[in-house]
Amino acid sequence: MSESVRAVERALDILLCFSRQTPELSMTQIAEKVGIHKSTVHRLLATLENKRFVQRDPDTGTYRLGIHLLQMAYLTLEHNDLSHLATPFLRILSEQYKENIHLAVMDDIDVVYVNIIESPQRVKLAAALGQRLPAFATASGKAMLAFMPDETVRRILKRGMPQYTQYTPLSPETIFEDLHHVREQGYALSEQEYEEEINAVAAPIFGAEGQPIASVAIAGPSYRLTREHMIDIAPHVCTTARDITQEMAMAAISQVNTNVASSIAKEIGK
Repeated sequence: MSESVRAVERALDILLCFSRQTPELSMTQIAEKVGIHKSTVHRLLATLENKRFVQRDPDTGTYRLGIHLLQMAYLTLEHNDLSHLATPFLRILSEQYKENIHLAVMDDIDVVYVNIIESPQRVKLAAALGQRLPAFATASGKAMLAFMPDETVRRILKRGMPQYTQYTPLSPETIFEDLHHVREQGYALSEQEYEEEINAVAAPIFGAEGQPIASVAIAGPSYRLTREHMIDIAPHVCTTARDITQEMAMAAISQVNTNVASSIAKEIGK
């Protein structure tokens, strides 16, 4: 085995040290796991850190998988994986609040439902997988727009802001003020903005670099889902979104390990 291939194998072995159970490791722990002298591990970690495959915590000195690896892993997690990973968390919300639970992603200027758990109550919303709704007039959309660059939001709003109800926001200034509150409180509300007598509360799900990749929402008739009730349940929606975010991150790490193992096999087989 050539020295270059040996170095690649050792670097990949280091990346494989990280897992759900051990997301952060010290240099000493890594050296013990891979059976390599600490000076060699130090050189390899420096190279991996320079390429953003690992990152070092300046306070604790421990290492974790870097943003470059997670970006690559998230590219392999399609909407179907997101929906599958989120379903257990969505069911918990459904069981507790008995309203429609929506998982949505952004597509151009709209939100698209990729998972729906219908309310068990007789009076409920009619929603369908793949349904598209305007991002600016929905809680699901605003939960994501609030954490996007202002320039991106402006481009979306310039594409049109139709008035769907008497409560639909009609100016970019109104939207930006609302999005400012969403960033502060961590969740978005929609009170009959897209459809009369329908309210919703939503929170964002984030990707590898902290960008919003989806949102989870509770939606229902306004007489049941009042503003006061939405504010009461908003912390649980936010917790659910954070749990899904973490689950996605863990799935990405698992995907990284799978990719790394495959790379090792290819290198050794050369």
